[in-house]
Amino acid sequence: MKKHTEIAVGIIRSQNCQIFITQRGEDSHLAGFWEFPGGKIENGETPYQTLLREIAEEVDIHIHQAQFLKVFKHSYEDRDITIHAYLVEEWDGVPFAKEGQPSRWVDQEDLNADEFPDANRPIIEMLKNLDKQI
Repeated sequence: MKKHTEIAVGIIRSQNCQIFITQRGEDSHLAGFWEFPGGKIENGETPYQTLLREIAEEVDIHIHQAQFLKVFKHSYEDRDITIHAYLVEEWDGVPFAKEGQPSRWVDQEDLNADEFPDANRPIIEMLKNLDKQI
């Protein structure tokens, strides 16, 4: 039976439509790819609680409000992933990668799905059309 992981991610978007992304560490699954900050949902946590905790731990910001976008599911050969995606546009602090991994701001329209794990491809597609939908 495959491992199943549920995660919550924050698409941290600035007022000028730039998205904050971080690079996966060398010791992680799919190392070297870029990702939206977030992490595994712990027992007893809601996806939103996980989002608040993980974003504070990883990028040192405190979310005021996040808009739930969608749940995405993806199967890799060795595991199944469920991603709860949130749009974060109001926060305190300045995002930075607290664990020392590379990080950067990217124009929303310039997000390149080839730089992300396959599970993130539909998120990037959605982001490229997001302002048309909202």
